[in-house]
Amino acid sequence: MVEAALKAGTAHRDSVFEVFARRLPEGRRYGVVAGTGRFLELLADFRFGDDELRWLRDAGVVEAATADWLADYRFSGDVWGYAEGEVYLPGSPLLVIESTFAEAVLLETLALSVFNYDSAVAGAAARMVSAADGRPLAEMGSRRTGERSAVAAARAAYIAGFGATSNLEAGRTWGVPTMGTAAHAFTLLHDSEEEAFRAQVDSLGSGTTLLVDTYDITEAVATAVRVAGTGLGAVRIDSGDLPSLVAQVRAQLDDLGATGTTITVTNDLDEYTIAALRAAPVDSYGVGTSVVSGSGHPAAGMVFKLVARRGDDGAWVSVAKKSSDKATVGGRKAPVRVLVDGVATHELIRIGSDSPVTGQHGDRQAADGRAAGEGAAGEGAAERPLLVKLVSGGEIDPRHTGAEGVARARLHRAVAIAELPDQALRLGRGEPVVPTVYA
Repeated sequence: MVEAALKAGTAHRDSVFEVFARRLPEGRRYGVVAGTGRFLELLADFRFGDDELRWLRDAGVVEAATADWLADYRFSGDVWGYAEGEVYLPGSPLLVIESTFAEAVLLETLALSVFNYDSAVAGAAARMVSAADGRPLAEMGSRRTGERSAVAAARAAYIAGFGATSNLEAGRTWGVPTMGTAAHAFTLLHDSEEEAFRAQVDSLGSGTTLLVDTYDITEAVATAVRVAGTGLGAVRIDSGDLPSLVAQVRAQLDDLGATGTTITVTNDLDEYTIAALRAAPVDSYGVGTSVVSGSGHPAAGMVFKLVARRGDDGAWVSVAKKSSDKATVGGRKAPVRVLVDGVATHELIRIGSDSPVTGQHGDRQAADGRAAGEGAAGEGAAERPLLVKLVSGGEIDPRHTGAEGVARARLHRAVAIAELPDQALRLGRGEPVVPTVYA
């Protein structure tokens, strides 16, 4: 496309692209934006080096003139987006890229590969956080996805409300708190379960978490308290009928005087099994496969579409795909969330604005970035602008990157979800919790 547009003289037309989802994963009531900080850091380093350019020429992918253009590629446009951690709905323009056609169109795969995966993980993780009802969750899914996706998943789950990850690279790179427990292999290494427990306690102290389901759980719990004392930090259960086992272990710990020892469970949990354990005396959860796979929806279904370009007269021209089953809404857009008494009633997307209406940079924007509005929003309603400026003239706002950006996104996710109606937190299948309205 770039090569053809360069030859046609249209490559440098000012253009506006959007990333959005036509629909939410089946049955979901809202989505959570994740991946913004990762996208921005990747964008900063998006270059074509000598090896890439040589291959493109030698393989006949592009002609020499196009390769020369790619050699000088640096994104110099503007980017707006929903603050990372924001709730999104069908049609939400969660990323808006304005630049020349050639500069912007090259970013399609970069943007979609990040937002589709990270937002899928965040959407699933947010449902698990709701199901856990205040009990902490740890992300433990690195062995169930690709090595790079594992770091992205840990980051997205933390933004969505998980408390920690077992992935140390996510801790090093993004500031996500880390944790871990021993595996069954550690117990099996030793001549007895007691020797394994003693080795772990000698190394990590009595506040460690001991895995008690390698052999017999009742015997293991008794051994764990005998070795670590009643100050044992926690026991982990990774198999069996969890509701009954947890109740049994809680009663045994209390009888042994280990009333402060907590119980963490793992064993292929998802939002539904977590919800089923609400009545059980579980203190925390470790989740693996289901969170890194989006709990059955490993991609968020987002697309990247051209919605506006400048005409020869300098005015913006709205463009849209007209296919019956994949039609898009053209035009530059200014999205706001409409709230009544602090509760979201709908997402209002105004079409035809010269430039997006932006809120604050995502630092408690959901709580503090409101302005009174009437008209299409409804009398007495409040409007919260949803787009924030991420890139200006190719310069990235650093507040959205690194560990600081992750912490900001985690805070924003909490206040954004708090604006949703109560039915948003139900796990049963349903339609988007608030409608999207175009005006």
